[in-house]
Amino acid sequence: MVDRSFLDWPFFDDSHRQLADELESWCAAELCDEHGEEDVDDACRSLVSRLGEGGWLRYCVPAAYGGVHETLDVRSLALIRETLARHSGLADFAFAMQGLGSGTITLFGTEAQKQAYLPAVAAGTKIAAFALTEPRSGSDVASMETTADEAPDGYLVNGAKTYISNGGIADYYVLFARTGEAPGAKGISTFLVDADTPGLEMSERIRVIAPHPLATLQFSNMELAADTLLGERGRGFAQAMATLDIFRTTVGAAALGFARRALDEATGRALGRKLGQGVLADNPITQSKLAEMVLDVDASALLIYRAAWLKDVKGQRNSREAALAKLHATDRAQIVIDKAVQIFGGLGVTHGVPVESLYREVRALRIYEGASEVQKVVIARTHLAEANK
Repeated sequence: MVDRSFLDWPFFDDSHRQLADELESWCAAELCDEHGEEDVDDACRSLVSRLGEGGWLRYCVPAAYGGVHETLDVRSLALIRETLARHSGLADFAFAMQGLGSGTITLFGTEAQKQAYLPAVAAGTKIAAFALTEPRSGSDVASMETTADEAPDGYLVNGAKTYISNGGIADYYVLFARTGEAPGAKGISTFLVDADTPGLEMSERIRVIAPHPLATLQFSNMELAADTLLGERGRGFAQAMATLDIFRTTVGAAALGFARRALDEATGRALGRKLGQGVLADNPITQSKLAEMVLDVDASALLIYRAAWLKDVKGQRNSREAALAKLHATDRAQIVIDKAVQIFGGLGVTHGVPVESLYREVRALRIYEGASEVQKVVIARTHLAEANK
């Protein structure tokens, strides 16, 4: 029942339409929405492996390292996330972290670093993670406190990271730490840290409303070799932002997938639920809700795939467009899903019903990879800078 007419939009070419068709068939055959909270780690490990075997993780890395495209294609990443999210929130999570946790290597890694990690990411044999957030530093990345001090053979790392996706199950972490070249954002560098590095410990597992592997990591005199430095020293903040510029659009795509599923479920409920002499869909209030949901879904899709097209085809920096896409898609998906729950009535808040799961899944997307408030700052600053020219 899901509307797929958007695939005919000029943002896409035939390869994207083929990707969408093939992934849709794979999801229908391979994915199940249900997973228990107690087996979330094993479920994520299995999903990474299966996504690798299916060839979908090849879209997370360049062709030179086992990927599909010569460079990362944001439209493909967004289509994959939208489709996976519509079928399984955890499958979307597993895919997204392989991309986010390897994107900085793709953009800034040495040839040796790329060869050591990217083929395994594409194959699903290494689980990736992106360690940026700290207990006292979330959106304000420049305030991070984890330090990487120079040592005779490299660096000595101390500090903590929290809310780290894949924390505890990742094979490696892209770690951001303060190296002190300058105060604030200019004194941060990026490192590649294997999960078995002495001095790295998972100090706490974090339970959230939609089960995902999240953890707090502790670094106690962790020794890193000089060749674990990723890119240029002191450029970690810029590297993190460049990585997020690519993947922020795909967060909106995941929200769009959740919203499409909610609209699909709500439409089926409205057409099948008896009300008086007819069905719920005959009710003008229900029709109004469905119309608003359709509008929000289409508007989000237009913003998302415009942002992706600008990056892929025009080669433009798309921070403003990505911020617009993420802000609108995540905020409106929350509203679309809430309306779907309302259409379902009591059944909508029953554990295990798809719209109830979606209600829990979508909330985090308005926070991670730049909260909605941060996106508003990005949009406003860009707008004012253009106005002042």
